[in-house]
Amino acid sequence: MGRRMGDRKDGVLLRDLDPMHYIVPLLYPNRCDNEAFISERIDLTALNAWLEQKNAGGPEYKYNLFQTIVTAGLKLVTLRPKLNRFIANKNMYQRNEVSAAFVVKKIFSDDAPEALAFIHSKETDTIDTVHDEIYRQVSSRRKGDDGEDQSSDSMDVLNRMPRWLSKFLVSIICWLDKHGWVPNFLIATDPYYSSLVLTNLGSIKLHSGYHHLTNWGTNSVFIAIGEKKPRPFYDEEGNVTMRDSIDLGLTIDERLADGYYYSKCVQMLRYMLEHPEELEKPLSEKLPIQK
Repeated sequence: MGRRMGDRKDGVLLRDLDPMHYIVPLLYPNRCDNEAFISERIDLTALNAWLEQKNAGGPEYKYNLFQTIVTAGLKLVTLRPKLNRFIANKNMYQRNEVSAAFVVKKIFSDDAPEALAFIHSKETDTIDTVHDEIYRQVSSRRKGDDGEDQSSDSMDVLNRMPRWLSKFLVSIICWLDKHGWVPNFLIATDPYYSSLVLTNLGSIKLHSGYHHLTNWGTNSVFIAIGEKKPRPFYDEEGNVTMRDSIDLGLTIDERLADGYYYSKCVQMLRYMLEHPEELEKPLSEKLPIQK
């Protein structure tokens, strides 16, 4: 079916919503006013062993925790399509693709520049293809080859203008954003136009914490990844063992689905990270815990 009246270039207008999901965007139009925050702790015992096995052959670019979480996030959004919805101009849309975005720090210093990485996934992707694409983008950004980072280039142009002119142009761009008319060259790698934004706070020794959504763009899910370290885990009898773990902070737009749907999403994300062999299968392949 082709594009219909009311659709956007990045999403299809949802026309058959139940009454509550039709009315809620009218009553609560701003994304930042409708955030829900979920914190989840992940046992990394199985994932550590799996990564060791994946890296046993000595690949040039090692498989790591961040790539695994990116892949799990993409698979989750593929299998749970309500996570890939967004609300703009008081309408709810289904996004046309599943994508993930994150910021690349070129070197770890206070004054080092940042660049944007953007993963456009396919249903046939696996941890291996995502690993390769992350390597390609991260290495090119850190080498200074930012030709694909169009959003950063566009921001630099605005930064060089007189302040009054840049403010005027941004007000126009925000109006275009509301209607889905922002030119692609401005937002091609803008993380807030992706399905999923991730930040690896553990790489700079921070806890996962909460990260807000934005009213700009269409992003409805944000994942903050905390520091990897040993933490206590208790069994049913109260016995404690110390295991490697990470904390994840997920911020979601609560207008898209109900609590039961989100609860199942968190269970599936945890399952994938505790059974990472599932990520070697295509993103569209269902998990064993799905009915």
